[in-house]
Amino acid sequence: MSKDRRSFLKKIAAGTVGTALGSPFLHASEARIEELQVLNRTFSANDKIRLAGIGMGIQGFSNMDEAVKVPGVELVAVCDLYDGHFAACKERYGNHLFTTRDYREILSRDDIDAVCIATPDHWHDHISMAALEAGKAVYCEKPMVHHLDEGHAVIAAQKKSGKPLQVGSQRVSSIITWKARELMQQGVIGPVNMIEATTDRHSALGAWQYSIPTDASPETLDWDRFLGDAPKHAFDPVRFFRWRNYQDYGTGMAGDLYVHLFSALHTVLDSHGPERIFATGGLRYWKDGRDVPDVQLSVLDYPQSKSHAAFNMQLRCNFVDGSESGSILRIIGSEGAIDLGWNSVTVIPHPMAKQPGYGGWDTYETFTAAQKKEYEAWYQSQYPLKEMQIKEPEKIEYKAPQGYDAHLDHWANFAMSIRTGKPVFEDATFGLRAAGPSLAANVSYFGNKIVKWDPEAMKIL
Repeated sequence: MSKDRRSFLKKIAAGTVGTALGSPFLHASEARIEELQVLNRTFSANDKIRLAGIGMGIQGFSNMDEAVKVPGVELVAVCDLYDGHFAACKERYGNHLFTTRDYREILSRDDIDAVCIATPDHWHDHISMAALEAGKAVYCEKPMVHHLDEGHAVIAAQKKSGKPLQVGSQRVSSIITWKARELMQQGVIGPVNMIEATTDRHSALGAWQYSIPTDASPETLDWDRFLGDAPKHAFDPVRFFRWRNYQDYGTGMAGDLYVHLFSALHTVLDSHGPERIFATGGLRYWKDGRDVPDVQLSVLDYPQSKSHAAFNMQLRCNFVDGSESGSILRIIGSEGAIDLGWNSVTVIPHPMAKQPGYGGWDTYETFTAAQKKEYEAWYQSQYPLKEMQIKEPEKIEYKAPQGYDAHLDHWANFAMSIRTGKPVFEDATFGLRAAGPSLAANVSYFGNKIVKWDPEAMKIL
């Protein structure tokens, strides 16, 4: 047992001595709740950052809402392919905004310092690399790339440019995620052996059946520019506004939702990723023309590394989840579990008994009276009674302060990097290590095969 773990257990549980031969632990009462402090959130307004948004759909607006809360960040331009979004941007952010359908007009402006790329996935790598080459800092939504073979080029472009690239999985900057990382480094649940993670939904909007504006037409949106290098297709506003449902433009459940789980987990465990991936599932309910599953399950093997033991991970996304289980990320160790939520992290200590015990559903009950007596004498010589029973430690829940916003912290981290040159939390290499297993899960699903992944080289073997 590590020194940190001993210290942790002393703080949350008092040992008691008993003589019962049943359960080796007494259950503690209710969980204790502690509110985390927001640390290192210093927003300096020094050096104004002039920002442009490229792709102003749902996530584009969400990002701009957060970005402009960071002191010194000024939104000056937006690029989108639907005219209605220009009017909405000016309503929300001001009539001063420069608007264009061509992102290259944004990149050619010397007065723009950074861009936020929240386009469909198939545009991520193209615009990211062009922006870096143009000397812009880049905030790119997850997944960083649409296809696995695009990732290394983005990494190379970031290194060559010397500019920051932050991938938009905001849990990486969350005080909740970093508290979980601290707890794992203290060894409070022992070596990890299993991860259980779900992102389940039970609504049309949750299944990406987003609202389509009534004026959507070839005149109000730029269909050909939207397609880019995707296969040619007749004008279809459904594919434009619900692009996540189509492999030509999006990455399905794995690329959109698994990637959040990988990003958080890799931060907590300081992990580079799995080595084997298998995915299954199907299209069970939302048969609306989409070509991605609405139920997807994956099993992954993580190898031992310097920072963690070997473990297995099971992932699930279900868009027809009648049980309404929601999102879960549970890290299971030999001495307990950690439940990582968006706004809280809970430690559930459950130390492994040091003595096996006897009786109950056990061969001891098949012994003769003489054998039982002899066995009891042997057992007592091996396991002193004073070690027989301790009080099971209580749960501790660490909660973010009310109103805490990890998304804002992620933007603050990006702004800090622009101003100071310090690394962002989620650079292109980290982004590929999260996107890689996600996209490899799609390779497994559509290819009906086990995928071997190299977490160091970040490629399929």
